[in-house]
Amino acid sequence: MTSDTPGKPQKTVKKTAPAQQGKTPAGQSGRAKPAAKKQPTAPPAETGTASANPVLLSGGNPQIAKGDGDAPVQAYIAAMPGWKSDVGHRLDALITRTVPGVRKAVKWNSPLYGLEDQTWFLGLHCFAKYIKLAFFRGTSLTPVPPVDSKNAETRYFHIYEGDVLDEGMLADWVRQASALPGERM
Repeated sequence: MTSDTPGKPQKTVKKTAPAQQGKTPAGQSGRAKPAAKKQPTAPPAETGTASANPVLLSGGNPQIAKGDGDAPVQAYIAAMPGWKSDVGHRLDALITRTVPGVRKAVKWNSPLYGLEDQTWFLGLHCFAKYIKLAFFRGTSLTPVPPVDSKNAETRYFHIYEGDVLDEGMLADWVRQASALPGERM
């Protein structure tokens, strides 16, 4: 098809012949193959538990099924690659010690820590070279965690391999964060 309007570029549209008997020009079927039948499997013991070898997403972030409770958080931490798993266990223990009865869940491939009123004050996420702690009301903490966020109130703290954790400061941030109104997610 061409344009006869002066001053406008001409467009050429290539027409293809209709496929014959559901075949593409390369001779392959144009229709999707039916899915193979799934073999029955035993249901997971608890919602959100990980398989033996969870998939690692971009940056080594474990892909763990969404779920409430300690089990999916522990599955996420166990699947964190290398040094991050040990640090994840330390952080989880610190948070649990600092906020007795803390509520846990995995959503959006990140462990979240919150209170029974359905709000979250802290999230954890793996990246290739660090672990990110997200304090959802971080601008209200003293001192304010050092890394900015696109969200005006959220602040981050990054932990790199070999960092010496100031557990006193982290516990103080966790204590402060848990006393503030959290995020609904």
